Amino acid sequence: MRFTHLAMACALALVVAACGSGAGSSMGDSPTEATTTTAPSVSSTTTIAAEFPITLETANGLVTIEERPARIVSISPTSTEVLFAIGAGEQVVAVDSLSNYPESAPVTELSAFTPSVEAIIAQDPDLVFLSYDPADIVAGLAAVGIPAIVHGTPAGLEDAFTQWEQVGAATGHVADATLLLAQVQADLDAAFGSVPDGAAELTYYYELEPTLYSATATTFIGELLAGTTMTNIADDQDPDGYGYPQLSAEYIVDADPDLILLADTLCCDQSAATIAERPGWATLTAVTAGSILELDDDIASRWGPRIVELVEDVVAAMRTFDAANA
Repeated sequence: MRFTHLAMACALALVVAACGSGAGSSMGDSPTEATTTTAPSVSSTTTIAAEFPITLETANGLVTIEERPARIVSISPTSTEVLFAIGAGEQVVAVDSLSNYPESAPVTELSAFTPSVEAIIAQDPDLVFLSYDPADIVAGLAAVGIPAIVHGTPAGLEDAFTQWEQVGAATGHVADATLLLAQVQADLDAAFGSVPDGAAELTYYYELEPTLYSATATTFIGELLAGTTMTNIADDQDPDGYGYPQLSAEYIVDADPDLILLADTLCCDQSAATIAERPGWATLTAVTAGSILELDDDIASRWGPRIVELVEDVVAAMRTFDAANA
């Protein structure tokens, strides 16, 4: 078996209706054969817009962009990362207060949680990216002729990649987005290709916050880590398929996961040391083996290109655990 998040090397999985005279093309698969694990594949049919204006079919409906945007506002840390990763950083004039990566991003006091139409309009944007649409921000922007694209938390990898592709098409960076996707595919293939033998026998607990909320395999992060072949201990604690069950301390202790992945190190000051101090947790396999991975909350909570770093860190922790228990 092999890992193929992206069944392509240079294709764009979005529907782009070109209002100009640009020709479209569809590109096929370019799989990598060197890996040994399996994860969800992504297939795509693409019409690539060669010029503006274009109309994109987005989660918030059809969005028409008349000209290549020169003043972009991002009210989404993930969109900010993607914009800079595809070379559109020079077009970005303002980002929300939580968009702390890359360092060159023009951070402002714009709120990621309660964005203001008036504050956004004051930046004189010709395109806005949002992570959600509170208080009908999209409609407010449309009323003054400013197009906006909402890229919310993706259901899975395919949704995330489609968002990146749409960022590329919306900003005039189609080729750059294509190259980014190909590189991320290659990096993920390489990371999952180094998963140790016997990984399918390992279990893990993914912590979102100290109140023991976790993420199952049905979530974006769960699907991303499916390529490790480890078993997520939260999966059978989510009968309704919500994706984010709250586990009990007793259940986690009984499950005794081999690895613990902490995505609450920055928000909540959790660490290997605080885990070991929890009642009954000091004897957990993950604690005694030293296989507690302290993740960067920002990377773990976003779905930009740095997902590669997260996967590489998890696989490295798996290899360390495997070597220690060989």
